[in-house]
Amino acid sequence: IRRELVVLHASMQIVVHKDGPRGNHFRRAGPRQRVYFEPDEVHACIVTCGGLCPGLNTVIREIVCGLSDMYGVTKILGIQGGYRGFYARNTIDLTPKSVNDIHKRGGTILGSSRGGHDTMKIVDSIQYRGINQVYVIGGDGSQRGAGVIFEEVRKRGLKVAVAGIPKTIDNDIPVIDKSFGFDSAVEEAQRAINAAHVEAGSADNGIGLVKLMGRYSGFIAHYATLASRDVDCCLIPESPFYLEGEGGLFKYIEKRLKENGHMVIVVAEGAGQKLIAENMKEMGQDASGNALLLDVGLWLSQKINEHFKKNKTTINLKYIDPTYMIRAIPSNASDNVYCTLLAHSVVHGAMAGYTGFTVGQVNGRHCYIPFYRITEKQNKVSITDRMWARLLSSTNQPSFLSKQDVDDAKVEDERTAKLLDGSPSNPKVEDKVASSNSNGVKYLFVSH
Repeated sequence: IRRELVVLHASMQIVVHKDGPRGNHFRRAGPRQRVYFEPDEVHACIVTCGGLCPGLNTVIREIVCGLSDMYGVTKILGIQGGYRGFYARNTIDLTPKSVNDIHKRGGTILGSSRGGHDTMKIVDSIQYRGINQVYVIGGDGSQRGAGVIFEEVRKRGLKVAVAGIPKTIDNDIPVIDKSFGFDSAVEEAQRAINAAHVEAGSADNGIGLVKLMGRYSGFIAHYATLASRDVDCCLIPESPFYLEGEGGLFKYIEKRLKENGHMVIVVAEGAGQKLIAENMKEMGQDASGNALLLDVGLWLSQKINEHFKKNKTTINLKYIDPTYMIRAIPSNASDNVYCTLLAHSVVHGAMAGYTGFTVGQVNGRHCYIPFYRITEKQNKVSITDRMWARLLSSTNQPSFLSKQDVDDAKVEDERTAKLLDGSPSNPKVEDKVASSNSNGVKYLFVSH
């Protein structure tokens, strides 16, 4: 083990997430003076779960290189095909040489899948293979699965560190400042918005409609709109809207076409679902348990075309859905740096003997967060704060909100703050973890 590992000063070891009167305190990430695992005893594995996201390969690369270069670990397995790869016995050996250039590619070299989580089979495989460090890269569902694996490992008394890196292109994981891949997604979304703007501006009464990712949270649509400055209307799941009547979407489209002769609309995939709720009941769920949503872009395109046809007005509407193009790109420079810091932080934590945690940036500092803290709720755009007001100022769109909608949003913000500041949704987990330290992160086997 390299001797230049630095010891964090005690006063710098705690990061406070002020989401409520008391705030939540998390242990600061970074190298420790003492480590539990001897490098030649480490048998690590890495698994990627859920949908694709820019930066997955960068995280894989930096975990491998971090374990090898900083700690001298040589046995690192890649679990192929998500959680089911554990018991399907699909693995590949990972070395710094084999992962050297993967950060330049999109997707994940390990493959990914939704579902397939069978706790007993997974932990049986971990035990059979002699794995003692498990790194899970995935969204809230995957991190919840990692928490279940952590609990089963503890029940069996196995000396296995279970650690996660939260991944969601939608940026909807709570507590952390942002998730990796988000910056790349916003940047790539500009291409689609620019194409829609060119198409709309080149036609009489042209409308460019772009659907972006955001099942429950509209961060990508929100930030892509702010960055573009070419968008006339942004629709997200957090902000209800209506079509007909004064102050409705159709009236606003008519107004913009009359003023400018064209317009660009950005809609997040989860927006407007209440308007089409009768169709949602038939859609079911995907393998991860997420509701399958109706394509709001196609639905909205149809409704806009029907409205103007009824009013005997000719429009030229172009619908662009860049979802899979955005998911598949390599991460940009900013995300590459962020992925590197996350990967190194999670390696330091696992090598020091921490388990049952995920790593993330809170208030600009990287720290270790118990699994349950990032799976309690979803991070959402606040339509009562300044960032949303800036968007409304940029697009000049109506808020589409009644006073009741605003009051409901404020109540939801207060409820969310109380949830994060109060008791966890899984108090049994907190009781077990709190016995080890006050920050909710479990020590594996040693006292620090």
